Amino acid sequence: MKAPKVLEHIKPAHIECSKEEIAPIVVMPGDPLRAKYIAENFLSDAKLVSDTRNMFIFTGMYKNVRVTVMGSGMGMPSMSIYAFELFYFFGVEKIVRVGTCGGLVKELNVPDLVVVTSSYTEGNFAYSYNGDPTHVAYPSIELKNTILKTAQELNYTVQTGTVMTTEQFGFYSDNEHVLSRVPKNIRVIAEEMEAFALFHIASSFDKQASCILTVVDSKFSDVFMSPEDREKSLNASITLALESIIK
Repeated sequence: MKAPKVLEHIKPAHIECSKEEIAPIVVMPGDPLRAKYIAENFLSDAKLVSDTRNMFIFTGMYKNVRVTVMGSGMGMPSMSIYAFELFYFFGVEKIVRVGTCGGLVKELNVPDLVVVTSSYTEGNFAYSYNGDPTHVAYPSIELKNTILKTAQELNYTVQTGTVMTTEQFGFYSDNEHVLSRVPKNIRVIAEEMEAFALFHIASSFDKQASCILTVVDSKFSDVFMSPEDREKSLNASITLALESIIK
């Protein structure tokens, strides 16, 4: 199914800049301050092009390739707003989400990298968005494979698998009753809150999207990455995303 129709006179309500100020490739962390960190530490000639609602958007150069980095906010509703506007109004072709997740299997440890191969949600985001009853969404095969190949080139060890995109923060809910409802034929290895919406919206526009996550906590461990480390200590996933998206 394709993207919903938008009235011709409608303009983007959450991003205020010209179409030319946003590059066709976007690296998208959840935290706008992490977007600022990426711009300041990984891009050259970075310019703040929009700060509506303090959702910072920077465009600059990475290895002579023009790249935009912006926050998505937390949860599928916030991700869906920004992903839709980027694809529909600004002509973006690729988005790579760089985010965090909680490990749900013993094999994942803090701070492992996860390249997402699919996302499961028990919610009805897809049905609300464009009438699609699916509960599983997939990244773009080409972009996902590029990330996996780039990880090998960088000598990065990455895990792959299905993540569960939840509608609440796992620590603030009865996580086990949510996990007990996952279909038996789906093995989720981690939980996060945005990937499903990104993948589904990208697919509706025939655009590319993928997701790289850093494990910041685990149901099998007391290790928990601090908010400060989440903002500034995810350099491996950021590097992997930038090196992959420019190819």
